[in-house]
Amino acid sequence: MSNPVFFTSAGSLDAMAPGQPFVLEGAEARHAVTVKRLAPGESVDIVDGAGTRMTGKVVSATSSGLEVECASLTLEERPEVRLVLVQALAKGDRDELAIETATELGIDAVVPWQSERSIVRWKGDRAARAHAKWESSVAAAAKQARRAWIPEVRAAVDTAGLSAAVEASDLAVILHEDAVRPLRTVLEAWQGSAGTGPREILLIVGPEGGISPREVTKLCDKGAATALLGHHVLRSSTAGPAAVVLASDILGRWTVTGP
Repeated sequence: MSNPVFFTSAGSLDAMAPGQPFVLEGAEARHAVTVKRLAPGESVDIVDGAGTRMTGKVVSATSSGLEVECASLTLEERPEVRLVLVQALAKGDRDELAIETATELGIDAVVPWQSERSIVRWKGDRAARAHAKWESSVAAAAKQARRAWIPEVRAAVDTAGLSAAVEASDLAVILHEDAVRPLRTVLEAWQGSAGTGPREILLIVGPEGGISPREVTKLCDKGAATALLGHHVLRSSTAGPAAVVLASDILGRWTVTGP
């Protein structure tokens, strides 16, 4: 069984070395002590959300914090090709379900999209609260999946902002039921012609009412491609995670090498 994971602030593990003690404090420590009831001798992972993972054993678990002796420190590199889910705002928390599941599956960043047909609207104070809720959702999902990286929740965009992001990306794919080419075909063709170095793919998912034809035209004019996930029409909460699974397999992100 994998070790339980607890988060600390980015950079706080940088100076750690085997044998050194680390004290986890705050809400994460309280959860470890009072909810998980960790005891001395148990193994845990402490991650900073930015790729650094410390594995160690609990030395003490008290109301003041969780003390862990560092056994090893590893840095998990970002994948060369990063996947970004552009998720249209959707009612019934379907958008949150999408980003949570995509986080567990390995998404690198998410972008809230205020599309023309989105019933949900982020305005004023609600926008700040909703963005913070998305950040909390992806952090909890990353913890559940034992990830060392917490996906970035980027600023919300409207279609004009998304058009600019599409133009700046290496590849942008609109998941659309009327597309002709399968997503696999689009990704494999891009993979064969792409260059080296860090690259980024936007996976664009519309709201429950679908992406409007006008939006599809605008985004395609900026370089986006449309792609078909399969024979069935998926919900807004399902399409993104399904695309992450397929893209991760095609790009070799899930390749596991043995010892």
